[in-house]
Parts: sequence; structure tokens; C-alpha cells
Amino acid sequence: MGEDPLIPPITSTSRWVAADYSKVGAFVAELGGAALDLLDPKPGERILDVGCGEGTLSMRIIDRGAEVVGVDNSPEMVEAARAAGVYAELMDAANMEFDREFDAAFSNASLHWMLDKERVASAIFNALRLGGRFAGEMGGEGNLAKLREALDDELVIRGYVPPVEATNWYASAEDFADVYEDAGFDRIDARLIDRPTPLDHGIAAWVTTFRKGWLDRARVPEGERQEIGAAVADRVGSNIADYVRLRFIMRKPS
Repeated sequence: MGEDPLIPPITSTSRWVAADYSKVGAFVAELGGAALDLLDPKPGERILDVGCGEGTLSMRIIDRGAEVVGVDNSPEMVEAARAAGVYAELMDAANMEFDREFDAAFSNASLHWMLDKERVASAIFNALRLGGRFAGEMGGEGNLAKLREALDDELVIRGYVPPVEATNWYASAEDFADVYEDAGFDRIDARLIDRPTPLDHGIAAWVTTFRKGWLDRARVPEGERQEIGAAVADRVGSNIADYVRLRFIMRKPS
């Protein structure tokens, strides 16, 4: 039996439409400043941006005087990043084969989409020069629990079956540190941060943009997605998303 073209492989990220993400998801980069400050890019450094998306934070790193190579597995996002002026490569982070080419690595709001987490961690480790640092932020344990439950409840009521397989790795600080310690990193500082986030474009737009892959797997027709998003917004009762972030910094031993 062939694969259902509606359903991406479970190891892939969600499906992204760059224009929708740029509009509805602008807050992701806007709130990524704390992780970027943790990275603290220096002029002349060569930095790998893992899951660079449309390149908004890559450009902020470049503005600080560093050279950036962005990596993303979404053709639409890579095209948008290149249009913004970022050198971006289309590839899965788990398949990166960089060999001690970077002074530092950065990732914002991307690692939780990468289910082959051990290979991703090893690839980032191998990409760094001795003593190189890796800093960033991702969804952490408990991230969007209320919002995800509201969506699944609405799908069930309408006769759809929510996917059984997880499409995100929302790790505890301990589990995250274990994966990256096993990859060879040390001096790992990882912590969870509750960050309730107002969504300027509302819950409904968040559902149709950020849970596009989830709706694919539940086989929800495109024509019903706006209505489902609106129903989820009614269930949640506000435009506040219950984000929990996992912010981290670590080093490759020198």
C-alpha cells in the first residue's frame, strides 16, 4: 500500500506555509530574543542556525556581525530565508554532516519538531568546533497542554481520530539534558519557563497554521479547518496560549 499523500512521515515537522507563518507566527521570533541573548553571537563567528525557518533570527545574528548558515527541512521556509538574505540549506537536521565548522549553534522553536532527537544532537555536536556552544529554546514539558487537549476534543466530537503518534518532543529539562549529554556535550544548563503567550491573530489562526500537520494526520478536509479552529478558540475562551519553553545552553568540551 502506498503512503497517503496527505500524511507526512512521522519524523517530519508540520507542514508550513511561509506567508501564513510570517503573519500568524511572528511572535515566535519576537519572543526568541532571550535565547538569542543567551547565545550572545560575536562579530566574526560562524554560527549554525538549526531549524532557521524564514530566517528572522538568523538575520538578527548576522546584524551582530556573525556569519550564519541556516538549515531547515521545509522548502518554503528555506526559500523565505534566502529571500531575506540568509544563506540557508534545505536539509533535515538529523542528516547534517558538518564537521567542526562552527563556533556556535543556535535553535529557536524548532527542536521540538525533530523526533529523531539523538541523531540531531549528534549532528549538532559534530558541527561545532572544540569548545563551541549551543544555545536556544524549544517547547518544553507541558507545552500547550490545554490548547492541544481542546483541539483533540473538538476533533473527536466531529468524528475525527486524533493521531496516536506524537509529532512533538516536549522534553523535561532532565530528559533534554540526558540526550545532549549522551551526544557528548557538557556544562548543560536547561530549564523550563512558563510563558503564557497572547496570540494577536487568535487561537483559530494558530490552529490552522501551527497544527496543519496534526490536521493532516486526522484527515480533516481543508474546508473544515477554519470552523474547527474557531470551535477550539471557543473552548479555550481566550487568546492566551499556554506555552512552556525549554531554554538551554551547553558546550562541546575543548
